[in-house]
Amino acid sequence: MTDRPIPEDAWRTVVRNVPIVSVDLIVRHDGGVVLGKRENRPGRGEWFVPGGRVLKDEAIDDAIDRVAREELGVAVDVEERLGVYEHFWERSEFDDVPTKHYLVVGVVVRPRSDAFVADDQHAELRIFEAPFPDLHPYVEAYLRDAGL
Repeated sequence: MTDRPIPEDAWRTVVRNVPIVSVDLIVRHDGGVVLGKRENRPGRGEWFVPGGRVLKDEAIDDAIDRVAREELGVAVDVEERLGVYEHFWERSEFDDVPTKHYLVVGVVVRPRSDAFVADDQHAELRIFEAPFPDLHPYVEAYLRDAGL
């Protein structure tokens, strides 16, 4: 598995030319769902599910485990695979690359601990319960499909 950072120029080329394969975690906890307030683009300022790209030669289940550890600081158990989603963002992290396209495997997980630790991509983590506030349409689709 390649887990080295991709040089910025190479990453810019990827973002400009191909969809990014990723996993998004719908984290059930105490009758609600864990969301993080995004610090980076796309989605800066939005409450969003934890997620991240799948690394070269990394199995989906390994990506789920890694993303949970990196973005939440906890291990998780998979409860349900919701399927594949497409996310089309009207901006990327690069000013000269106007859009970003993701192919996302949405997965419902349950944390093995509630000792959440936000990473540098999230200003904070919070547990939201229904009725949910206005959330990004991609998050609303996950919650609907997960029956939350």
